Amino acid sequence: MTQNSGISKAEGRNLAVASATLGPWRAASVVGALGGVVSLGIGSIADGFGTGVVVGAISVALTLFYVVGGAGAVLGGKRGEAGGAPSDRRIRRWAAAHPWRVAAVPAALMALSDVVVRQVFGSESFFTSVGDGLWRGIVVGGVVGLVGRFGRR
Repeated sequence: MTQNSGISKAEGRNLAVASATLGPWRAASVVGALGGVVSLGIGSIADGFGTGVVVGAISVALTLFYVVGGAGAVLGGKRGEAGGAPSDRRIRRWAAAHPWRVAAVPAALMALSDVVVRQVFGSESFFTSVGDGLWRGIVVGGVVGLVGRFGRR
């Protein structure tokens, strides 16, 4: 149980996922795509065009996507924003009070999607892919959690 004595672990997980879905995912897609294209361009100039460069660019795009979307989810809407359904406002208040639990959602999704990308498009071993995905997930979770913890004062 958390400090909210009426919320079970399962309800806490559901609230974390629900609050993560309220992030600015369209904007995160744009930022991720731009970052991936820039990474692909820089990697192509530096190392030539190959699968390693493409996998690295996709990984950068995913990282930016999950950081921007997750950070927006823990920060919630604009200050003083009165719009949205009452349930959305309650979820945003819960997310602001539990930024690390919300940060775990994009972190886990980042780790999983990075492993899949590296296995499908790359030539890394499974364990190397898992290691790369885990540390990237930790970075995403850390950034999102810190933004949520310190971003609202």
